[in-house]
Amino acid sequence: MKSAVENLTPTRVKLNVEVPFEELKPNIDAAYKTIANQVQVPGFRKGKVPNKLIDQRVGRGYVIETAINEGLNGFYQTAVQETKIRPLSRPEVEITEVPDPSAQDGQLLFTAELDIRPEIELPEYSGLEVTVEAAKASDDDVVKALDELRGRFGTLKEVDRPATDGDFLTLDLTAKIDGEEVDSAADISYQIGSKTMLEGMDEAVTGLSAGESSTFETKLAGGEHSGKDAEVTVSVKAVKERELPDANDDFAQLASEFDTIDELRADLAKRAAEDKLVEQGVEARDKVLEKLLELVEVPVPESVVEEQLEQHFNSESSHSAGPDHDTEEHRAEVRENTQQAFRNEIVLDAVAEKEEIGVSQSELIDYIVSSASQYGMDPNQFAQMLDQSGQVAMIVGEVRRRKALAKVLELAVVTDTNGESVDLSDFVRPAGEAAGAETVPAEDEAPEAVEDAAESAASAEDADAAKA
Repeated sequence: MKSAVENLTPTRVKLNVEVPFEELKPNIDAAYKTIANQVQVPGFRKGKVPNKLIDQRVGRGYVIETAINEGLNGFYQTAVQETKIRPLSRPEVEITEVPDPSAQDGQLLFTAELDIRPEIELPEYSGLEVTVEAAKASDDDVVKALDELRGRFGTLKEVDRPATDGDFLTLDLTAKIDGEEVDSAADISYQIGSKTMLEGMDEAVTGLSAGESSTFETKLAGGEHSGKDAEVTVSVKAVKERELPDANDDFAQLASEFDTIDELRADLAKRAAEDKLVEQGVEARDKVLEKLLELVEVPVPESVVEEQLEQHFNSESSHSAGPDHDTEEHRAEVRENTQQAFRNEIVLDAVAEKEEIGVSQSELIDYIVSSASQYGMDPNQFAQMLDQSGQVAMIVGEVRRRKALAKVLELAVVTDTNGESVDLSDFVRPAGEAAGAETVPAEDEAPEAVEDAAESAASAEDADAAKA
């Protein structure tokens, strides 16, 4: 079999494939056996009908057509492997020549047009220079962290005064559209400033005391009237403020593993410094990726964008979001995000290949445990879901790309706005493989590797629970 690639655009090719009769013959023989089990000829058992009789009954042309239909995908896959292209879309196949049914020779010729992953030339990314905000933990950061911790142990006390920012309210709500009541709720708890309810709520309730009401215009955020303009009346039934416990040694012992408030403050100061480093690291990581992408042109196949648009706007969640969800502005936003995500993927995959970055079993375990926790799932169940939904290779690729970006950041020169060098060694995880670490494959063997990792993750969680 011969196959050749014709480049149509940087992301689309045409495969020209020639299959000689000798390589098509096994498929023809298999087609005869298939048809022999389907036709009934007096005097012959099923599956034992001679080829000549099959030719007389259904025609030699039908046999060749069956052979081509059953073998076409295999020939296409072989051509993909031979040409080393990486498909992104389903091929548009056109058969241009088939063997002559009356002869024992000839060839199968077909073409396949498809979108592929573009090949890019990586720029030099070692030493990329980026500037991040100067960040150093202050006494105010420690006070804020301590107040947040005290807030977890605070109690609510009802007060007789107008509500202010941060207060907790007990509310009754009534929503009307064109004067008709469409929804209501009683005894709702809400903290002013949390912005967890309707737009305009904070402004409406600020300054109200218990027993007072206010009406405001807003868009409803849920239910069958979601997105519609409504007139909402809010009635304050109680105003409460949070009383915080005193920051002393007793509180330190209640809220932490420390015996004194000074030890707790020191720990909060350490964590605040670590948080600032993480903030700088995230900023530097994003800027390094942005600068890297500025140095390389990555063409995006239109099929990738259209597929994402189709999925986004035709999903059940999209339909439930209402007609205002599918707008020209929203489609432009989804299109831009899809193009950006594709460019990120192509560039970081190229970095991973150049740096020979793999994914170890322990890294996959970390990903499974972390992701399962976010979804409130057991790690084993999460891994099985990944396997059953065919997302294993995608997950391994995502972890690999994260490591690739960490490698680029490790090689970058990062300074803050004060001109001082920023040491991100504690933020950047080593991008190289640990010595002797088992690498998780990205394709055929990946499901089994994910299951093994899930079992290890579940065992690790059980062990932690036992210690606790």
